[in-house]
Amino acid sequence: MTAVTGTVRGAAPTHPMGQSVRDSLVVAKRNLIRMSRIPEMVIFGLIQPIMFVVLFTYVFGGSMRIGGSTSATDYKNFLMAGIFAQTVTFATAGAGAGIADDMHKGLIDRFRSLPMARGAVLTGRTLADLVQTALTLLVLAVVALLVGWRPGSDGSTNAGRVLAAFGLLLLLGYAFTWIGALIGLSVRTPEAATSGGLIWLFPVTFISNAFVDTSNMTPWLRHIAEWNPFSATVQACRVLFANPGQSPSDAWPMQHPVWASLIYSVLIVLIFRTLAVRKYRSATA
Repeated sequence: MTAVTGTVRGAAPTHPMGQSVRDSLVVAKRNLIRMSRIPEMVIFGLIQPIMFVVLFTYVFGGSMRIGGSTSATDYKNFLMAGIFAQTVTFATAGAGAGIADDMHKGLIDRFRSLPMARGAVLTGRTLADLVQTALTLLVLAVVALLVGWRPGSDGSTNAGRVLAAFGLLLLLGYAFTWIGALIGLSVRTPEAATSGGLIWLFPVTFISNAFVDTSNMTPWLRHIAEWNPFSATVQACRVLFANPGQSPSDAWPMQHPVWASLIYSVLIVLIFRTLAVRKYRSATA
């Protein structure tokens, strides 16, 4: 058994960084095995974003104006960054529901009784969700290519920039799973965690540049959309994918979307991981 170091009377034990990483990976493996035994979780997670791609592409594709054009092809290329970002952020609800389910079954209390790092349970869960999100994103990218999406159709991008865009998407998704973790620890049932995880996501994803050009919004709503962390990642992906819809703006996140996306995501991880780990110490089933 690994010795617990740095124990102080009346304080929670601390653990070496190496042990924290090992504990997190063990918990992540446990969650991935659990997901593999419930394949319908993965299947349903894939169906929803595919439906969004097909519905938005073929229902709204010919009626949206992007940069003065109503071309369905332009809208497909504009849309996909928003669909990718929406998909990774909607994984938040699943993360919250999973942690709430563990709380409801008493697994969290069992983990807390073990000599393991305090944040390992939550870190392991969010890492497992990140793997599932990456799989979903891969399948979604293939579907997007099949319906006509083309990154850098004008030759102004490359594989490195495309991979960087997907990296920013996964970072945003990972950041948002920490919000889901906090919600999951704060409610009593998985159903409440699912509802709580979706309620705030709809305004975040729709008051943004994901599905419409923000230049068509009223000034006050456009200001909110342009400073939305979600919008920064969508704009960064359009820049890296060399897709249309990069509307001129005076807002700093829209002028420097890649840096804004990185800063927003890192801040969300730091803030909500701290809050979630603190909540984990005191949460009861």
